[in-house]
Amino acid sequence: MAASSNSSLSGSSVSSDAEEYQPPIWKSYLYQLQQEAPRPKRIICPREVENRPKYYGREFHGIISREQADELLGGVEGAYILRESQRQPGCYTLALRFGNQTLNYRLFHDGKHFVGEKRFESIHDLVTDGLITLYIETKAAEYISKMTTNPIYEHIGYATLLREKVSRKLSKSKNEPRKTNVTHEEHTAVDKISSLVRRAALTHNDNHFNYEKTHNFKVHTFRGPHWCEYCANFMWGLIAQGVRCSDCGLNVHKQCSKHVPNDCQPDLKRIKKVYCCDLTTLVKAHNTQRPMVVDICIREIEARGLKSEGLYRVSGFTEHIEDVKMAFDRDGEKADISANVYPDINIITGALKLYFRDLPIPVITYDTYSKFIDAAKISSADERLEAVHEVLMLLPPAHYETLRYLMIHLKKVTMNEKDNFMNAENLGIVFGPTLMRPPEDSTLTTLHDMRYQKLIVQILIENEDVLF
Repeated sequence: MAASSNSSLSGSSVSSDAEEYQPPIWKSYLYQLQQEAPRPKRIICPREVENRPKYYGREFHGIISREQADELLGGVEGAYILRESQRQPGCYTLALRFGNQTLNYRLFHDGKHFVGEKRFESIHDLVTDGLITLYIETKAAEYISKMTTNPIYEHIGYATLLREKVSRKLSKSKNEPRKTNVTHEEHTAVDKISSLVRRAALTHNDNHFNYEKTHNFKVHTFRGPHWCEYCANFMWGLIAQGVRCSDCGLNVHKQCSKHVPNDCQPDLKRIKKVYCCDLTTLVKAHNTQRPMVVDICIREIEARGLKSEGLYRVSGFTEHIEDVKMAFDRDGEKADISANVYPDINIITGALKLYFRDLPIPVITYDTYSKFIDAAKISSADERLEAVHEVLMLLPPAHYETLRYLMIHLKKVTMNEKDNFMNAENLGIVFGPTLMRPPEDSTLTTLHDMRYQKLIVQILIENEDVLF
């Protein structure tokens, strides 16, 4: 297969920039093998079979033995039938001819047909996908085992000529939300840019905060031919050919996903909301040091609420807090939480606390939770402070920065204690269970740890200038 046809199949764009833009060289070997794979040949039963399941067709031959099935297939590659087990009535088997032998698979149906992890709408699709997989894994076993040894992922020089252009499109000023959807622009070479090129552009953007983030890979079915953006090899099969990162759109083989670095650059068009979104994912998508909710709420609170009695302890109206949440989810950093809209500052403090509670991974992460609790139990104040500092260093950078900024703010709150009556201990009671939760969802553990959660936050507030 010619290099040009590989490019068109992979979705590389053609435009005025085509002559200067050199796409990666997609490897065609596995694509060629898929084209060569045996095609399914359904062997129809000549008689009407009683008690045939309604989700099977004429390829069902009723209760027959393996030997009878083998004879019916007649040695034809790709030929298949369905049969009911003689030994276990009510259990069904797919008999498939491949590699000069008859292969028998236990067949299941739960609304879709499957013999393994993949589920199919029809038996024909299941057999087609199975023959492709069998053929490729038989012919190219050694090739597949070495696919990850020489990836294109780290060698992204082909993106150089587009970096400046893509950076302009993907990185907006801090005063303007970055909502540009590249695929909705005019039809240029940037229109169909792969997530790999996008990653290259963002990696070389000096304004980008370089927090490490793992990819959020999920099994994906690709329509039309697709190539792995890690190894440049074809992603074979009819369905579930690979995985796609739901945050940045990177497409790779399942086996290649284990080798991809933790360098996900989330795309704003894939981030549907602000609340309930992973903290690191949100800050990388918005290209900020901290979640914009934290910055905007704290700015508003410090501008007009530091002297408010019971700050953070007094609750605002739940409906109004939900309104603020929806405003951030809908408008992002343009959300209006000013006194004109929400005169009660407790609504803003409530929205900030809700943001922290809604995080899928708390600010003080599940991984560090037990270490913080253990540190809080140390009797010596100096040793306890040292232990807390050591655990702080284990937090992911975006979590650490968010916690640091919040503690600086809460220290300011305590400096107005004579007006707001909120000291570090009171704030510890409020923020302990908000910032840290035990990994296991246990009410007993939560109740037992509450005093230690309070103490950790109290220590962080009182010693923020030393610890951070």
